[in-house]
Amino acid sequence: MIRVVEWSTGTVGRHAIAGILARPELELVGVWVSSEAKHGRDVGELCGGPPLGLPATMHKHELVALRPDVVVHTAMTDADPFAAVELFRELLAAGINVVSSGPVFLQFPHGVIPDEMVAQLEEAGRSGGASLHVNGIDPGFANDVLPLTLTSLSQRVDEVRVSEIADYSTYDQPFVNGELFGFGKPVDDVPFLFSDGVLPLAWGSVVRIIAAGLELELDEPLTATVEHAEASRDYETVSGPVPAGTRCAVRFQVVGSVAGIPRVVLEHVTRTHPEQRPDWPQPPTGDGCYRVEVVGEPMMTLDLTHRGEHGDHNVSGMITTAMRLVNAVEAVVAAPPGLVTALDLPLITARGLVPRDPVTS
Repeated sequence: MIRVVEWSTGTVGRHAIAGILARPELELVGVWVSSEAKHGRDVGELCGGPPLGLPATMHKHELVALRPDVVVHTAMTDADPFAAVELFRELLAAGINVVSSGPVFLQFPHGVIPDEMVAQLEEAGRSGGASLHVNGIDPGFANDVLPLTLTSLSQRVDEVRVSEIADYSTYDQPFVNGELFGFGKPVDDVPFLFSDGVLPLAWGSVVRIIAAGLELELDEPLTATVEHAEASRDYETVSGPVPAGTRCAVRFQVVGSVAGIPRVVLEHVTRTHPEQRPDWPQPPTGDGCYRVEVVGEPMMTLDLTHRGEHGDHNVSGMITTAMRLVNAVEAVVAAPPGLVTALDLPLITARGLVPRDPVTS
């Protein structure tokens, strides 16, 4: 059995816990929580299920002392990503493997963050004999394994474009929606995500891992563009109101070029209501999609849509993020020490998760 500590019980963490409990080769031995209000409470109850007989803790040292094989880290890293990097360095040096949903630049950090920071993580992994893998759905599967696999059908590739086209009105993340994207704030207010140089840091890993998979040497630096939409009426979202006259939608791109020609493009079209900016790219259904477009011979477009069995696409987005990590645990534990990207791992499947009996709702 692989002994697992889950790091959070939030919107992604609770789905990760369900996945850990479902996988036959994994044993949940500890859970980290971020607040006194959750400390000491039963993990099952925190996740809205039956008791598990396992109390959560906010004390890192208690979990390290358990000597788990791996930490599945799904805590929010957007507010302080470099604190998460330091935590990972500490865990790796202690011989604990890590799979995490962030910071997203660690999906493929080469050329995104300073070389010395990458070297420190690599050295910690080597000294502890442990590996680190950061992934999810986006950044993650939808814009590394999926597009690179699709290009295996190509005779010629002129451009690869990967997009998230989504309605965030049901995305229960006030910090992401309000502080990072600036939804509900004046259009001339510049949120952190759209400050100079941040987009290539936040999503440059996507462009660079696709380029690495295609053996492209990109022009430096990567370039970014942003368009903002102003709300023509008041909107209500689960993360807070979006009043008329404030930012309600954004469209941004991070572009990797070769000799001045765009070759790899990451695009996000994020709305807080489907009616906003109908001239921008639209999903095939009202919820949203991850889209891969390969320009060349042949011309290919692939839309990945998802929806929760008992919820919407933002619920299933949390599930897909969690399960891409959980299902990769065994492969990451078996991988050589250091940083592990999607280019380094074997095929990851839901092996062991097909029920023997018919599913009843």
